[in-house]
Amino acid sequence: MIRNRIFLSLAFAAVMPLHASAPTAPTTAEVLANAPADAWRSPDPARTLYLELPAGRVVIELAPDFAPAHARNISTLAHNGYWDGLSILRAQDNYVVQWGDASAGSDQARPLAPAKTHLPAEFDRSADGLPFTALSDGDIYAPQVGWSQGFPVGRDPANGRIWLTHCYGMVGAGRDAAADSSNGAELYVVIGHAPRHLDRNITVVGRVLDGMQWLSTLPRGSGPLGFYEKPEQRLAIPHLRLASDVPTAERSKLQVMRTDSASFAQLIDARRNRREDWFISPVGHVELCNVPIPVRQQP
Repeated sequence: MIRNRIFLSLAFAAVMPLHASAPTAPTTAEVLANAPADAWRSPDPARTLYLELPAGRVVIELAPDFAPAHARNISTLAHNGYWDGLSILRAQDNYVVQWGDASAGSDQARPLAPAKTHLPAEFDRSADGLPFTALSDGDIYAPQVGWSQGFPVGRDPANGRIWLTHCYGMVGAGRDAAADSSNGAELYVVIGHAPRHLDRNITVVGRVLDGMQWLSTLPRGSGPLGFYEKPEQRLAIPHLRLASDVPTAERSKLQVMRTDSASFAQLIDARRNRREDWFISPVGHVELCNVPIPVRQQP
């Protein structure tokens, strides 16, 4: 009997230090602070837009692997200064901000050439060859959701298709009733609760990396769907340029966390299980659009 007690005491003592020194899972802030250099990437200037507004710069990363025709057309339009002097036309509360040519469809419309006037709809694409970091929590809008190449995506393994989703800050190409009626000249950004019902109904072309505050705080339009009713209410766009057309010294020095990195996997868990002292209930679940992809200033 004494022998058994000694054995149990030794076993208990051997286990105790392991429990006492077991590392705690990191918070979001700790994940970001400890992410190594290779967990970050720098956006390609040739696929990055600078929407220059009076209040500041909005940085948009295009997604040519998901919408190649639109990305090319938008890049051509930006390179040729198409949007310079045009305006923000719409700010719908809890929905989108939209910009383009107020004269589109009329004789006064600004010509698109050398960009194309007609593009195919690019609502989804084959998932073959694309990396995919899955979110295990599930989703009501897609069989699978996760992230690919720095963008939130939905995926259907039954038909092998993948698509960009309408999370906060995502940028899409406005269209009319016809599926192939967008050409990238009229763009919108999600500024409110994620309108996921738009997924696979509009071509999504990228997402805002920086400067969302300059869009999300714009005065709301009082017209139908948030359009500004008077020309003087519209906000003029001084410039919208490709980052590659901007001198290197004037470019935004940003880095985006790689969505295929171990640090991002830690971030997903930290967002699912909130460990900050403020939280009473850590929830234990998370939605796709509630895991924002971190962006930081280059160290």
